Amino acid sequence: MNTIPERKDVKTENKWNLSKLYKSGEAWEEGLKEFETMIPGISEYKGKLGESASLLKSCLDYMREVDLLEERIGYYANLRLHEDEGNGASQERYARYMSLATKAAAESSWLTPEIQSIDEKTMAGFLADEALSEYGIMLRKILRYRPHILSEKEEKLLAMQAEANQTAQKTFSSLTNVDMDFGTINTPDGEVPLTQSTYASFLINPDRELRKTAYFQFYKGYETHKNTLAALYAGSVHLDVYKSRVRNYPSSRAAALFSDKVEETVYDNLLNTVGENLPVLHEYYELRRKAIGVDRLAHYDVYVPLVKNVQVKHTYSEAVEVIMEALKPLGDEYCCTLSAGLKGGWVDRYENKGKRSGAFSAGSYIGDPYILMNYKEDVLRDVFTLAHEGGHSMHSWYSVKNNPFQHYNYTIFEAEVASTFNEQLLAKYLFEKADSDSMKAYLIGKQVDDIIATIFRQTMFAEFEHLAHKMVEEGKPLSVESTRKLYRGLLDKYFGPKVELFEQSDMEGLRIPHFYRAFYVYKYSTGLAAAIALSEKVLAGGDSARADYLNFLKSGGSRYPLESLAEAGVDMSSPEPVRAAMMRFRELIAELGGLLGV
Repeated sequence: MNTIPERKDVKTENKWNLSKLYKSGEAWEEGLKEFETMIPGISEYKGKLGESASLLKSCLDYMREVDLLEERIGYYANLRLHEDEGNGASQERYARYMSLATKAAAESSWLTPEIQSIDEKTMAGFLADEALSEYGIMLRKILRYRPHILSEKEEKLLAMQAEANQTAQKTFSSLTNVDMDFGTINTPDGEVPLTQSTYASFLINPDRELRKTAYFQFYKGYETHKNTLAALYAGSVHLDVYKSRVRNYPSSRAAALFSDKVEETVYDNLLNTVGENLPVLHEYYELRRKAIGVDRLAHYDVYVPLVKNVQVKHTYSEAVEVIMEALKPLGDEYCCTLSAGLKGGWVDRYENKGKRSGAFSAGSYIGDPYILMNYKEDVLRDVFTLAHEGGHSMHSWYSVKNNPFQHYNYTIFEAEVASTFNEQLLAKYLFEKADSDSMKAYLIGKQVDDIIATIFRQTMFAEFEHLAHKMVEEGKPLSVESTRKLYRGLLDKYFGPKVELFEQSDMEGLRIPHFYRAFYVYKYSTGLAAAIALSEKVLAGGDSARADYLNFLKSGGSRYPLESLAEAGVDMSSPEPVRAAMMRFRELIAELGGLLGV
């Protein structure tokens, strides 16, 4: 920790520049005050929206300004918090924002139900009025929810529950990230604390005994709290089921997919197609067993790198240049804009004390599409991470440039395409430039690992979520025993008979934070499948395919995700893109086996 600087000691050129949001904390305070003064004005339109198109437009104009300001102050507060989560002023700033945001949500809870209550004939006239043309997409999306919108009083009650509904998720996070003590592990370098982040490091350690020790010690910590963890997850699932029933959806899964206009058959196609291809995953685990030289592959062996001693170093500037070369097929505008952003004020580049771990892109309508990194020069994966987050940021950049605020936001379903697309181009570029079989094997191994982590593993998670919610909807208890039994069955199915699982292995099902945001993880799987298909089209198709892909990025929230992807040339309502990704996985396995000689 002595080498990790305090936030105040980080050089300005290595920090993101948030001045497009607010030039100072004082300017943010003025924005917060303005937001507070705007909240009471929301109710002035109450009961009047059906009177005329012009009055409805006036209300929507006002709400656009309220929402735009809320997004601006919220992003600033959130980003300042993540750059140093131990900073008391940042914690207070974010808490004050959240308090007012909750108040604004309750104050405006009448708005959607009132729009829904306007009779169809009157609304048809409004939608035909030129005055409301810029709100046509937004209004049609709202009207689609008509069967699921409640009365004004009921909507207000639900809005007021928003903070309380986060209890299970917050408690899970506090328990697993703060309160649980996993002890320490004795390593050649001394005693090392076992934590959520170091556990991942231990699982890629070449020392098998170290991996084994960390694995059993880690899950012992979870078993100590198994009843609490199971109760928290069951509570989260029951809340999902409750909300779907209150809003008259046929199931909690249908409710989660409704906003993206994704049919449940898309979800089922994913589960079925991946399930049909599990034998090739099992073949890979046999290849892995041979490559690391063990009699039987254990659950704690599935993440250790197969290619050792590949040393590559990229300074941050060198990483940007490599990425730009890889992304040349996307054209000058894309590359020049992204290069300027990565070198300029978009990115908070390196670790500092208190900074949030990992990486993310945060695009808003005002300000730049900012990126948080914890970049390390000797970690090649960080070059991929920078390309990944750059894909998100360019998606935001194009969306902002080509859409009004009210429908610039794209869905997570689409977001995962734009990010993993960039990783596909980077992997191809680096493979073509590789000067050794070990580097080629490393790069293919990474692509294999990504498909396993993003398609196979996330599909297993998606299947677990579907079955767990179905149990509750059928009145079956979601207890410690039933949850673990359900997850154990999926571990057996996905890892196959030749991977050694243990009594503790199914505790994994009670430690995944994504499960507290139900029916989200399948989008990772579909996103990578779409990205593989689109990247191959762009690389092979020239100007036309590139234009189709850039138009997809430009569409923002103007279309539903399956529609925008279809325009780009990928039909995600069909199982074909997932099948193609599975075929690509099979090809990579064969190539990797050849390079490793197994």
